[in-house]
Amino acid sequence: MTWAEVCADRSLHDLPYKIETNRFGQIVMSPARINHGAYQSAIAGLLGQHLPEGVPITEMAIETPEGAKVPDVVWCSKPLFRKIQDQVSTSEAPEICVEVWSWSNTHEEMTEKRRLYFNAGAAECWMCMEHGQMAFFGPSGELDSSRLCPKFPRKIEL
Repeated sequence: MTWAEVCADRSLHDLPYKIETNRFGQIVMSPARINHGAYQSAIAGLLGQHLPEGVPITEMAIETPEGAKVPDVVWCSKPLFRKIQDQVSTSEAPEICVEVWSWSNTHEEMTEKRRLYFNAGAAECWMCMEHGQMAFFGPSGELDSSRLCPKFPRKIEL
């Protein structure tokens, strides 16, 4: 199944799960707890405050060789946003891709998502861990803080 077909399938609307696809075109659904959405909202709001020259977006589909992956939050520069804003999904990752860890995620899964986002052009990938601790990554590994948004907090308070 393509990402456009997933989006068009009315039976998949309003599910309480995050939906992605794998490299075989199969739909992968991950249940999320309430605090997962709260962290997404908080991160998107902080990105908007700290980086007003771009657009924070939640649940944006990025096409990868391993299927459509949907970071919880991205920050997209305005030039890139203008280029992709009318697309269903994009093969060009925004500058910052953020994943909020869920109880169902594995370390291997999140490492693979970071690799896919970097290969699609992301400059940084962030992880919001349990209890809101933030980890920042560049293509060569973990960073002490974000280079694109150095004032972003190391912990999200809900």
